[in-house]
Amino acid sequence: MRSEAFRTALFRSALMVASGLLTAASAIASDHIGVVKTSKGAVHIERAGQNVDVNVGSEVFSSDRVVTGPESSVGITLRDDTLLTEGANSVLELNRFAFNTTTYDGTLDATIRHGSLAVVDGKLAKANPDSVHYSTPTTTLGVRGTEFIIEVGGDGEGAR
Repeated sequence: MRSEAFRTALFRSALMVASGLLTAASAIASDHIGVVKTSKGAVHIERAGQNVDVNVGSEVFSSDRVVTGPESSVGITLRDDTLLTEGANSVLELNRFAFNTTTYDGTLDATIRHGSLAVVDGKLAKANPDSVHYSTPTTTLGVRGTEFIIEVGGDGEGAR
């Protein structure tokens, strides 16, 4: 009887540890990559098939698609202090972002489908410029400067 109680207690302990690990992994996977610092007009984020309204302080995640309407704009600060300012009628996809605050290693991959994006590089691009890429429907840009603007006109969205 004691061995059965021992096995039950051991099993429960193992389940609690596994549950804790899953929770920790989930929290890591859901870490935000940045925060909305400014928002003007109609701005929303497309995330997991849903539209999320944007306000100052809203968290931004990898795989988010940030969409601005007419006469609208949004300013986002990423965890490495990169500043992204998206202009009116724009679509920005934050494909991938990872940043190690100790080593400054990581990656930034974003696509501007339509509209405009002003960028002021943060710590990641300064330490590892080869790990930062911005794409348009027709071009991929590697970072070599610290401030630049990307404009995509025409039917860039159609090139999805």
